[in-house]
Amino acid sequence: MTAFATLLRRDLRLALGQGGDAASVLAFFVLAVILFPLGLGPEPLLLARIAAGILWVTALLAALLSLDQIFLADYQDGSLEALAVMPAALETQILAKVLAHWLVTGLPLTLLAPLLAFMLHLDHAAYGTLILGMALGTPALSLIGAMGASLTLGARRGGVLISLLVLPLYIPVLIFGTAGVEAAIAGLPVRPHLLLLAALTAAALPLCPPAAAAALRQALE
Repeated sequence: MTAFATLLRRDLRLALGQGGDAASVLAFFVLAVILFPLGLGPEPLLLARIAAGILWVTALLAALLSLDQIFLADYQDGSLEALAVMPAALETQILAKVLAHWLVTGLPLTLLAPLLAFMLHLDHAAYGTLILGMALGTPALSLIGAMGASLTLGARRGGVLISLLVLPLYIPVLIFGTAGVEAAIAGLPVRPHLLLLAALTAAALPLCPPAAAAALRQALE
């Protein structure tokens, strides 16, 4: 746990020191959502009907922007080789990086979503489900994204490859996240959708770090 906390603090300092990446994620999220009312018109009923899909789709796309930075800086300056020979398991180090990535991208997206939902005239009954759904689903995005980032490490056009790899795996998160918000609007039970989001994150937690660790070891050979 001490090694995990040390690595987490290190990655948070690096991420916050390069604040442009986190700011670009949030800026993309805001601007992409704003484009929909401009393109579709300011009709409140129309925007409210598609608000859940807009927010989740733009959040997924925004999360993609920073995935290639999870390991790239350490790979380029040689720090990744030093981390690989540390006593702490590589899987533990990957978890620390994933948590740092979520804290600077997924958490801000979750906190910003209600403000944008207000602009899209989302039904107030769905706000709690939106926030909780993103809090449960966005960690899965970071975990899956870390796996994709490790598989494309050192490749040309790595950002494009990551998108092709992880977007199909993001679809279940998109489906259940959107369905949960729509169920809340319709007055239907939202617990099944939230539990499925939690299950996706719980499944990704033990599966993605070992896969990412194996890919990183291969990249370092």
